[in-house]
This record gives sequence, C-alpha cells and structure tokens, in this order.
Amino acid sequence: QVQLLESGGGFVQAGGSLTLSCQGSGRTFSGVAMGWFRQAPGQEREFVASIGASGRSDAYADSVQGRFTISRDNAKNTVSLQMNNLKPEDTAVYYCAAGSVGFASYQSHNYPYSGQGTQVTVSS
Repeated sequence: QVQLLESGGGFVQAGGSLTLSCQGSGRTFSGVAMGWFRQAPGQEREFVASIGASGRSDAYADSVQGRFTISRDNAKNTVSLQMNNLKPEDTAVYYCAAGSVGFASYQSHNYPYSGQGTQVTVSS
C-alpha cells in the first residue's frame, strides 16, 4: 500500500521558518517527481513546489519563489520543503504528493498519490 506521511507542520510567527518532511512507503518514488501542494480554508488546493525524479530540476509557485526550497533523498524515499520568511498567507494544510511523471510538474493531475497533510499556521 502506497503511503505518504507528512511531518513538521506547526505554528510559527511571520518571518519564521519551518521544514516539512514527507516519508514515502509501499514503493520507491525515485523515478517520479515529488511535490508539495497546499489548501487554505475556503480555497482550492494549489501547487507550491515540485522536484524532478533526479533532483536536478525543480519548480515553484510565484508566491513562494525565493522563500521555499524543495529537496529529496531518493535513498530514503523522502522529500522535504524548507520554508523561510513565512507569511500569514502561507497558512494552510500542506500535502506531499508523488507523481506519475519524471519532470517537476506543477499540474495536480500528474500527482496520483497524496498524503493526509500537515497544518502550517503563520501568525502576523
């Protein structure tokens, strides 16, 4: 059974940092892209960041470019999201996702697997 388990969410003041981690199990994800999406209350789920299968390419939403960094460790079947200079508008449930393609896609339909999410709350 494929599972993605997120951790690292929490409460932080604006300007602070958090690192989210995602542990995959049930299969290896080394050959596919991994990504992070988020969903704020009353809003649709949106793309945050993705990383290609080899880890050499990545993509970011404009709203997090320069503040967030995605990385992966294929040997450990993990993907992480370093979030710096957090803003109140970053408050959301963050979901780890595993793709069906090898490139760093921003399109949700390329990510058939998703975790249960971890809450990030940023206070002003």
